[in-house]
Amino acid sequence: MLMRVILPTLLLATLAGCGDDPGTRALTGAGIGAGAGAAGGALIGGNPAAGAVLGGAAGAATGYATTPHN
Repeated sequence: MLMRVILPTLLLATLAGCGDDPGTRALTGAGIGAGAGAAGGALIGGNPAAGAVLGGAAGAATGYATTPHN
């Protein structure tokens, strides 16, 4: 279930980060990723807090990486 549902959902959620600068996109990506990670952790019977930490980190990194750097 993790590979089929949670990871694609987390990836799509982190790509939806808002903002025009790297800091803003990293922050919104972290928030979205943390929410998705906590939900994923709860859905698979794991630890929602650990899911939030991992999802937040992935969201921040993806939000920063997908910012157009001029």
